[in-house]
Amino acid sequence: MERSNIIKMKGNPLTLIGPELKPGDPAPDFTLINKDLSPVKLADSSGKVRLLSVVPSLDTPVCSLQTQRFNKELASLGNAVKSYTISADLPFAQGRFCSEHDITNTETLSDHRDLSFGEKYGLAIKDLRLLGRAVIIVDKNDKISYLQLVPEVTEEPNYDEAMEALKKAVG
Repeated sequence: MERSNIIKMKGNPLTLIGPELKPGDPAPDFTLINKDLSPVKLADSSGKVRLLSVVPSLDTPVCSLQTQRFNKELASLGNAVKSYTISADLPFAQGRFCSEHDITNTETLSDHRDLSFGEKYGLAIKDLRLLGRAVIIVDKNDKISYLQLVPEVTEEPNYDEAMEALKKAVG
């Protein structure tokens, strides 16, 4: 399924592959690779509230800002939330990024192999083979409770709205 003109990069329309998910939908399970090359599934953290911070590439300024901002904000929630930062970057690049920026409150996961996460969540950018910028909150029952798809890939998400929704999901 292709969806055109949903998001843009520097004003240029892009095509997303996959369904349009919304709050209330079941969160599709996924298998991604962490920086140690181990597989990680959404089901591995079932029973917890999950924050999925999705970025095109950690090696860009806005993605770096987004990851660092959520890393900082999540410190106040302790173990109440399992956080994943998901991109199509290679796991080695993700590991380097985490080391350089002291990222400890979110786990980076790579969708570089086949963009299966991107396709299941409707975030795979056909034109670039990257993921669209989004913030997704999955509740303890594996349902999407919040989804923010950023319409301009080069802009940051609304952090305040996302954190408010995350705190509400935690209870």
